[in-house]
Amino acid sequence: MKFDSPLFDRIRVKPERDRRPVTGPACEWPGCAAAGTHRAPKGRTQARQYWRFCLDHVRDYNQNYDFFAGMPDSAVAEFQKDALTGHRPTWKLGLGTHPRARRFRADGVFDAGPGDPFDVLREFGTGARPDAAQAQAEQERRTVRNAERKALATLGLDPGVSRTEIKNRFKELVKRHHPDANGGDRASEDKLREILEAYNYLKSTGLC
Repeated sequence: MKFDSPLFDRIRVKPERDRRPVTGPACEWPGCAAAGTHRAPKGRTQARQYWRFCLDHVRDYNQNYDFFAGMPDSAVAEFQKDALTGHRPTWKLGLGTHPRARRFRADGVFDAGPGDPFDVLREFGTGARPDAAQAQAEQERRTVRNAERKALATLGLDPGVSRTEIKNRFKELVKRHHPDANGGDRASEDKLREILEAYNYLKSTGLC
């Protein structure tokens, strides 16, 4: 009885050798007749093209493979820099869009300027955004408007009222919250103080 037989490979846990027929392309290494079971890239200038090697020769090929062969040092450094971002275009923070991006405006004209409609990134860049002095002036205008709105709310008025309405409302509230009219109530005195401060502020801004 022959123990060196393919029949025993079926019942062995680990066959002594692989007796399955070899299929597929042959190894492209010169002088090698083994099966080309592994792929190896042909080079940087031949994208998606591969050699077919056996396991031993693909190992030899990979040890000596140089992707940057023939490239100058400056090109290698540029390639490595672009690899940090996946070779995708980048631009300075604050521009909102790529400098070459073209946006379609409501008036039917293409606008290549940076887009930041809510001015979220204005402080990080310049482009078409206002400078620091303009940004500070705009912030001051917002502060003034908020203070005016708060002062008018203290008097129970809405923005856009006339000077006469402000003065009449002030006289009415003073009479209502004067200590003499409320028996010296401390809460009324605090309210009267807020009314006086609000009226004086509106007066300083020229609204009344």
